[in-house]
Amino acid sequence: MGHSWRYRLEHLDKPLVVATALLLGLGLVALYSACAQAGDSPWAGNFGRQLGWLALGFVGFVLACVVSLQLLNYLAYFLYGVSVILLVLLLLFGKGPGVARWLALGPVQIQPAELAKVALVLALARFLSDTTTDLDRTVDLLKAFGLALVPMALVAKQPNLGTAMVFGAVLLPMLFWAGLSLSSLFIIVSPMLSFVAAFHKVALVGVLVLVILALVILRASPRKIVLALALNIAAALAAPMLWNQLHDYQQQRILAFLGLKQDPMGLSYQVIQSKVAIGSGGIWGKGLLHGTQTHLRFLPAQHTDFIFSVIGEELGFVGTMAALCLFAFFLYRCLKIATQARNAFASYVVMGVFSVFAWHILVNVGMAVGIMPVTGLPLPFMSYGGSFLLASLIMVGLVANVSMRWDEY
Repeated sequence: MGHSWRYRLEHLDKPLVVATALLLGLGLVALYSACAQAGDSPWAGNFGRQLGWLALGFVGFVLACVVSLQLLNYLAYFLYGVSVILLVLLLLFGKGPGVARWLALGPVQIQPAELAKVALVLALARFLSDTTTDLDRTVDLLKAFGLALVPMALVAKQPNLGTAMVFGAVLLPMLFWAGLSLSSLFIIVSPMLSFVAAFHKVALVGVLVLVILALVILRASPRKIVLALALNIAAALAAPMLWNQLHDYQQQRILAFLGLKQDPMGLSYQVIQSKVAIGSGGIWGKGLLHGTQTHLRFLPAQHTDFIFSVIGEELGFVGTMAALCLFAFFLYRCLKIATQARNAFASYVVMGVFSVFAWHILVNVGMAVGIMPVTGLPLPFMSYGGSFLLASLIMVGLVANVSMRWDEY
């Protein structure tokens, strides 16, 4: 092993790697329990397949660790283009129960949307780190949005609205990290508030007033305030049309989440059973393989969307807090590495990875405890899903890579 590699390994962020390993271990324990059924071996089912993807993910982690930052920068747009082509092919030839989310590559099926998250992070990092990019210029801001909106629209078309939202969640923190002002970010985000309030006139007027007050407090120029009002009014006018474009099940999920539709045996069933599972776990849990909600199959999608509920039922408050603390520590290490990196491209890559994981954790745990709508987003390192696990470990490898090369320009 050469001197340079010994030097890099010394700077590898070991707490990040340990936190990832512990999250993977806790996830495998919960997944084993979720997959175990009386008389059946979980090793032959989803749990066994997850171990296979974990081995593949480890290879992806190592490759992402050793590739140079310069090569990643050079290939960023190419990888983004490949991911967009895969998403287009998916709409033409994809497989899935009523949806097009998987591409068959021989005996293996992959979900291109998960790999597109990695490609978008790299492409945005390259664009934002380009010395000719100036976010004060509208055209450059539109280019950044265009990079995110293309895969977002293709994934929404599958339809997979939950995953499509991840692409937007990646963009805004990276723009902030690149120096976009808070007032500009607020102008971008505020139309979402008007979109939600558009169905109630009083609420819409209240949102518009709050938008103006917020921009005055942020000392935005009169031109920006007028622009924000125009965008908010446009979002309010577009809301009814976009709402009608949603699939019926998507509309029903949102209405159930907002409490506007009561259906405890249908739309609200998943969340109700999830909260029962977490609450019944108490302080210490019912014990591994002894969760009644889990093993009597009252808890739907327990090995994917609601794996956090399995931890809550079988390992209790202690288990869920351990998971949340590990996630918080993992995100903290990502932020620390992003701050230390001297290379702008590397710093943006880590911030993009941070945004992907933070959004997944927020939404998945939120829907498990009933404070977020059910969107089908998996919990990193824990939910069953080969493509997502592979993409997650590649992203961890990218962060580890930056930690080893934090002093490179």
